[in-house]
Amino acid sequence: MTAQILATLLPVFLIAGCGALYGRFRTPDIRGLNTLNMELFVPMLVFAVLADRQAPLADYASLALAGAVVVLGSGLVLWPVAKWLKLETKTFLPPMMFNNSGNMGIPLLVLAFGEKALPAAVVLFIIEMLLHFSVGLYMLSPHTPLWRLLRMPIVLASLAGLAVNLGGVPLPGWFLEALHMLGGVCIPLMLFALGVRMLDIDFGDWKTGLLGAVLCPLSGLVLAVPLIWWLDLSGLQAAALWVFAALPPAVLNYLVAEQYRQEPHKVASLVLIGNLGSLVVMPLVLALIFTHVYPLA
Repeated sequence: MTAQILATLLPVFLIAGCGALYGRFRTPDIRGLNTLNMELFVPMLVFAVLADRQAPLADYASLALAGAVVVLGSGLVLWPVAKWLKLETKTFLPPMMFNNSGNMGIPLLVLAFGEKALPAAVVLFIIEMLLHFSVGLYMLSPHTPLWRLLRMPIVLASLAGLAVNLGGVPLPGWFLEALHMLGGVCIPLMLFALGVRMLDIDFGDWKTGLLGAVLCPLSGLVLAVPLIWWLDLSGLQAAALWVFAALPPAVLNYLVAEQYRQEPHKVASLVLIGNLGSLVVMPLVLALIFTHVYPLA
């Protein structure tokens, strides 16, 4: 199982390393690259996943609620910690709340539990993405009117994808295939841009990154345990929530911080060190799940 986890995580660091190597000899326009990703490729991926997966959302209402509480509750739990340590909350809290449920969570759950875990993985991905591009953006820019948030491509794509999913609207296969191909560009592009950005990081802040690598999964798991009991989650849904709660910060946190100019160097440190930390955290969490939550035959 550890080998499977490494096979999922190592490509993340390989792509980021390629970005760092390229950035070492060139000076690419990372801000323009991130804007293109945010306004085109990421919305295409979100819509394609929501519209094409056809996840049975009604059967996963409790899991969706639990996922939302984990995301929002992590921010509430760690807010006094950030204040006590005199950390900038707009920089520190979003990476602690919004985890890597897309490019790490979905493949990790499928690798660990098989294709039957895909609906749960997609539901949690939907919840995290919607909260990230509503509550998360409001945290960075609290004076932004709600109607401006609703005009953002990522939010519109999420709402449209949910409408297609819940309404059972059939879409042509060629159309979805094109969206999947274009949307698939965003994940490696985000990782590549993160690698380039890492060249400018002052590793004098490595302590903050290490702190985040511990607090991000810890806060999620502390919330997940009572939620599993309270919402009576069991079996695969309980296991999926455990994995979701322990995921590291999403690469999208860096992309958003870059766009809003919210200390992207520090956010990149939180993201990179947090994902490095997952090489230790995720094997431990999966071992616990297989032993006590969802034993495999």
